[in-house]
Amino acid sequence: MPRSELLLYEADDGQTRVQVRLEDETVWLSQRQMAELFQKSIPTINEHIQNIYEEGELQPEATLRNFRMVQIEGTREVGRDIAFYNLDVIISVGYRVCSHRGTQFRIWATQRLREYIVKGFVLDDERLKHPPAEGSGLPDRFNKLLERIRDIRASERRMYLRVREIFAMASDYAPSQAETAAFFSVIQNKLHFAATGKTAAELILERADSARPHMGLTHWISGRAEGRCDGRQEPSVRGRDR
Repeated sequence: MPRSELLLYEADDGQTRVQVRLEDETVWLSQRQMAELFQKSIPTINEHIQNIYEEGELQPEATLRNFRMVQIEGTREVGRDIAFYNLDVIISVGYRVCSHRGTQFRIWATQRLREYIVKGFVLDDERLKHPPAEGSGLPDRFNKLLERIRDIRASERRMYLRVREIFAMASDYAPSQAETAAFFSVIQNKLHFAATGKTAAELILERADSARPHMGLTHWISGRAEGRCDGRQEPSVRGRDR
């Protein structure tokens, strides 16, 4: 039987909170447990799950797992395979059920989604402030968060932003002046040289190859390029090479 759980509750400040215990990076709940979570009947939960699969929103192969359960039936203990559904299904059902608990869940989920769209990130401050107890078997994601923050801070654009902020403190700073553009070109070349031993122009000369797809470019911020690579049409590259 899976040891994961999901708890939906209202905190003292009136805000809806979701507390989870993960197993293999997800939560597994049966239809009965989802019925208890969202305060609906089991047939209603089953109907929503069937609609989710029939509409192609999720695939059962990736979201459903059978667990062997021993339950009391009359005076006997009977072992049966019970279907459990992962977090993707639980979230999808939460967006479909009509109940007070379902409404609470949607309010909570919409707040998180809105925060992500507006800010670009979502953090569970309380979970990060209170790491799991040692020996509990629960992962602590704090170091992973620090690793991602370090990667973001080290990005080329962030670095130039910090340089610009420092440069803007000068009394004669003027973004539109040619001297300003020349200064940033020099700084960019110095950073490239410090990291690779070559200037930007030398890197382009070394890597550009008309015989290779996309002139030898290996990475785009957007992660994709458009156009043909057979020499009959220049590919249109979104983003910039890094």
